[in-house]
Amino acid sequence: MPETKAVAVFASGGGTNLQSLLDIFGRDGSADPWPGIRALERAEKAGVPTATIPPKDYDSREAFAQALLEALRAHGIELIALAGYLKLVPESVVQAYRGRIVNIHPAPLPAFGGPGMYGHHVHEAVLKCSAAVSGPTIHFVDERYDTGPIIAQWPVPVHPDDTPDTLAARVLKYEHQLYPAVLRALARGEVELLPDGKVRRGVFAAGEQGFQLATEQAALGSVQPAWKL
Repeated sequence: MPETKAVAVFASGGGTNLQSLLDIFGRDGSADPWPGIRALERAEKAGVPTATIPPKDYDSREAFAQALLEALRAHGIELIALAGYLKLVPESVVQAYRGRIVNIHPAPLPAFGGPGMYGHHVHEAVLKCSAAVSGPTIHFVDERYDTGPIIAQWPVPVHPDDTPDTLAARVLKYEHQLYPAVLRALARGEVELLPDGKVRRGVFAAGEQGFQLATEQAALGSVQPAWKL
């Protein structure tokens, strides 16, 4: 499988994960459905094509989904990366890009996912339950929030004096290393969603860390550079 892929990034906020992808991969392309957000500024500054496709401009969710698909096809998009995208991706888009659309979530899944679990809400939930470990999760996207098959996770320690803001800042640093590594692996065919819903994983690297993701057994027993799923 060729490593070079046309990638669309869906974003709804500041675009820091988009920036981390731009810093590593350069100008590959971005479709951004939401106006008035910093992610657009980052993409435009990098010379990356952008698109704003607000759902309110369409009479139905089906029409919105069709507009998304037409924009993606017009740009020859092969992979989709959600980066702080807060809306549920339409079913027809998920189906068209099954196994080629991924999301990054700022806490372990499935424990801290679902509707309303985004931004500071996630980190507040982690602190409220006195978890010793948090960290980003990257998963394939399905038709529900945060329930798709998990590709990779990186444990990040929770400190006794953490606030939602300090925890978010610590986790974000690892998001910026893990997401590009997973996308590169997906483009290379080293990560694959199988027909039975399981994930085939190879070995890939994030920064200076190497990852061997081997089983479906998730464990948070210790803080290591990466854990096995």
